[in-house]
Amino acid sequence: MNRILTGVQSTGTPHIGNILGAILPAIELSNDSNTESFFFIADMHSLTQIKDDTTIRENTYSVAATWLACGLDVDKVIFYRQSDIPQVCELSWYLSCFFQYNRLKLAHSFKDKSDRLEDVNAGLFTYPILMASDILLYSANYVPVGKDQVQHIQITRDIASKFNTLLGETFTIPKVKLNTSTMIIPGVDGEKMSKSRGNTIDIFTDDTSLKKQIMNIKTNSTPFEESKDPDTCNVFKIYSSIANEEDILAMRNNYLNGNYGYGSSKKELLDLILIKFKDIREKYNYYINDKVLLDELLYKGSEKAKVIANSKLAMVRSKLGFK
Repeated sequence: MNRILTGVQSTGTPHIGNILGAILPAIELSNDSNTESFFFIADMHSLTQIKDDTTIRENTYSVAATWLACGLDVDKVIFYRQSDIPQVCELSWYLSCFFQYNRLKLAHSFKDKSDRLEDVNAGLFTYPILMASDILLYSANYVPVGKDQVQHIQITRDIASKFNTLLGETFTIPKVKLNTSTMIIPGVDGEKMSKSRGNTIDIFTDDTSLKKQIMNIKTNSTPFEESKDPDTCNVFKIYSSIANEEDILAMRNNYLNGNYGYGSSKKELLDLILIKFKDIREKYNYYINDKVLLDELLYKGSEKAKVIANSKLAMVRSKLGFK
């Protein structure tokens, strides 16, 4: 049986790009009877950006509610909060002693901000090590990630290989599970949708705010009556990631035929989101308003995760000569 592991940072409410690109594909994988799935909320990772306890706590609940609203079956997976597993921090220290400083300087998570070193904290610099600990603690075979995280998985593989070579077989060497068919969802400004850019579409917000977000999607100034290129339009790209083939073709023809404005395509996108995600939005509101239930479900998952974490950590301690 293969074991997969994936985590979502608690840096805010998951946006439509997170849902389509990571959460729904991961849930689909978890429905495979030959797969054992570990899904966690990476609240400790979010500390590299957020230092407010209330914000982190509320974001964690929001991420948990999103997973559950999207159909995650907690009886089929191990679903937990990262900070409930302190063993991951101990393992992170051990792993950091097996990886070179110069290699960490090349990690994207650090390099992207290395021109502003005053903004870089030690947690951001060692982020790949904590990520490696998340993965190796549970002997994950596959880690579903986007292209921007492939380098971090390679770091995990390198650390595990070095430890195994020096001290004997201890860690499973994980493989990347890259979903190349998943479209990169553009944000309202045309760049990749990202909470850090503030260009997201939040399907869980109220209808008025959701409409405002969609109406703010950047488009060009092609006149209403003229033909438009759907493949360069952000509205069409987002619509195509959600709609069925028939509706995508209909909108494409509307663009090409002219006498069809961007306001109309935005209205169609809004209507589609309200219909497509109606049940998910209702379930999200149910879970986010019952935080006792969320805590209970996360606690149950963490108790299952700790059994595996303790077993792996005991093996690591033994290899290191610790009792």
